[in-house]
Amino acid sequence: MTETRQMTTDEKVPDVNADAADPTVQALAYLGDAVLEVIVRERLVRRGLCNSARLNEAALAYVKATAQSEAVERIIPLLTERENNVYRRGRNAGHGKNVPKSATMAEYRRATGLETLFGQLRLDGESERMKVLFDAAYPDLAMK
Repeated sequence: MTETRQMTTDEKVPDVNADAADPTVQALAYLGDAVLEVIVRERLVRRGLCNSARLNEAALAYVKATAQSEAVERIIPLLTERENNVYRRGRNAGHGKNVPKSATMAEYRRATGLETLFGQLRLDGESERMKVLFDAAYPDLAMK
């Protein structure tokens, strides 16, 4: 029988991918999904939304694949060559059968590209660039 135990807070998560030169598209999209979610939530809270049910409903309007697909169309002209390459890498990644029923495959692919871009920007420490692109992508949530 295999013994399992929980890690303590003093232990570090093993660095299983220490030699990887670049994170995978899936890893960048995973991170970017969280980054976009946090930015949206912060902007909504700063606008005075306090009820968690309302916050969740409002946030969903921005982070669902269809909304992200529309948002990315607004920032494509602003992307640098490198950013565009990261976006396309995410957009073109294999998606299998994970497409939500509320989005088309094309919308889902564009949304994944956006998440990949924001994941890469986060890893690169480009917080100011994230703000500029987020404000352009979601003008109604832009910080004044």
